[in-house]
Amino acid sequence: MGNMGEISEQERKITLEFCHLLEKSKQLFNGLRELPQYGHKQWHSYFGRTFDVYTKLWKFQQQHRGILDTRYGLKRWQIGEIASKIGQLYYHFYLRTSETAYLNEAFSFYFAIRGRSYYTKASKEDRCELMVKKLRYYARFIVVCLLLRKLKLVRELIKELDRQIIEYGNTYDPDDQLEWTVVVDEVKAFIQAEPVLTVMHPDNYPVILTHRLNPQITPPVERNPMMTLSLQEVVIVGSTSHQVKFSELTMDMFRMLQTLEREPTGDVQQLFDDSPRQKFNTTPSALNNKGYNVDNGPRNENPHKFLLFKPTPAQIMVYLSNAMNDLPPHGVMLLYISADGHIVPTSKHVEDLAYDSGGLLTVSKNDVYREPCKDPKAGLPKLKECLYPGDLYPYTRRPFFVIIESDNSYGFQNIPRYFGQPAVILMSPVELPTSLHDIQVLSAPYKPSTSGADRRQGGLFTLFLHSPLSAFCYICDIHTLSLSQWERAQSYIDAFMAESSALFLRCRVDGSYITFMGDDFLRLTMVRYNFCEMVMKMHRAFRIRTQLPRASPPLPEELVEHPALVHIIMDLATHLQVRGHFIDPTTAGPPPAKE
Repeated sequence: MGNMGEISEQERKITLEFCHLLEKSKQLFNGLRELPQYGHKQWHSYFGRTFDVYTKLWKFQQQHRGILDTRYGLKRWQIGEIASKIGQLYYHFYLRTSETAYLNEAFSFYFAIRGRSYYTKASKEDRCELMVKKLRYYARFIVVCLLLRKLKLVRELIKELDRQIIEYGNTYDPDDQLEWTVVVDEVKAFIQAEPVLTVMHPDNYPVILTHRLNPQITPPVERNPMMTLSLQEVVIVGSTSHQVKFSELTMDMFRMLQTLEREPTGDVQQLFDDSPRQKFNTTPSALNNKGYNVDNGPRNENPHKFLLFKPTPAQIMVYLSNAMNDLPPHGVMLLYISADGHIVPTSKHVEDLAYDSGGLLTVSKNDVYREPCKDPKAGLPKLKECLYPGDLYPYTRRPFFVIIESDNSYGFQNIPRYFGQPAVILMSPVELPTSLHDIQVLSAPYKPSTSGADRRQGGLFTLFLHSPLSAFCYICDIHTLSLSQWERAQSYIDAFMAESSALFLRCRVDGSYITFMGDDFLRLTMVRYNFCEMVMKMHRAFRIRTQLPRASPPLPEELVEHPALVHIIMDLATHLQVRGHFIDPTTAGPPPAKE
């Protein structure tokens, strides 16, 4: 507390009110940790109260800064701490609602903290916990910048965080300095591994590419009465070993969550002199009790997402159950899993497809293989920390869309449709051609392995669903393009997606695909899958069946071998001067894929 001598009654009231708001805000913020991570209704009202108090606290300290400086002894790092908490609230609103407007708001607060140097003197304080708060602020700011693709700023923040960690160690000699060094090493590895392809501007600097959904890449569709479904709930699971990650966000999770979001619109404000409620119409007060933005029409702009890093199968099922419970009428639930496979030797006639064909290891292999549980009846090893196909059967009661990136993805191709609801399962190849591991790219290469899921830089199948052109270039040993080359190549991708979207309706595809075609995200995912399957079948390196993706129900040959689509792919290969990598099935049939 500052100088309280000769204080007026008004100054005393202002100081006490600030102390009251500060204490109340801390109590509410700490209470957020106790809220369940799933479900909409449980968290919304509490988040709203917390946000209201912080908004009031922020405006109060702005209006009475002079009195608080002299009478309370308000320090700049304390102002920064309030701003950092508001930034955290906005980021958590983004995680809870998937509305990217909140991500922009979190950025604006974090950016202003840095611009106004609120934490500059944190290291001069006697308490090392203030320096830890500063380091945590940097880590959170880096995550937000990564999600907003502000990579130049990320690199600047990494350098600053590196210096801050060194200063932290020299000043306090803490026990956790090595842990913070690991944090920096993780984010360095992440940004090195992420750009599979570099696109160069004519002025000789790399172009930052974004792969969120936008009107330019959304394939058109001729709607019909069957297209009544929309993607509302998404569960994203990242469990692949040895994959680069940052802040419990693996590369595959990072790519997939952006694939299932629309491109943010509007300019990000860099300074904040007013209440955060005055900057966006999309504020917490504009939400209904399910966390959906009621101002943007009948459904959420982006599907609501859960991000799970190495969860147990029981945790996955809890989140799936809550997501299914929260589905509105005509809503679709999507499950994406990137995980190592639990592969068991099976005969050609598996009696129990639900549990005898192996599954997915969602936690560390070191934690799984020590105490396998055996089913006394079947005699086959059953692992309690393995997610089996049978574990997903109950969720087919509602429209269900599943994407699996694993070296045991095929084990999920026989999930039955007991309840007559639409269901689609897209599965990655279970192995990759060994020739791909010899490709030397500018960024960190894939980890050498024949496994389809054990790659440091992220799964190839996921990359096709995230950025088809980047994946196409990767398998053709292209690691740099000029901006004009990229734009011309992207026009071929767009043409393929538009033609493929039209063919889905004209070809004899399963009805599940048709019902999902009305949703922009699902439609784009399905036509990108079609691109992936066709490109791999035509590529000379992918000659074994296990090196190809699979879909259940399978896409008909009249679609995946359609001459118009083949022609576009060959034109794209010609433009990129890699036609020799591909076989044109319309002129000379490729050799049959080997088992």
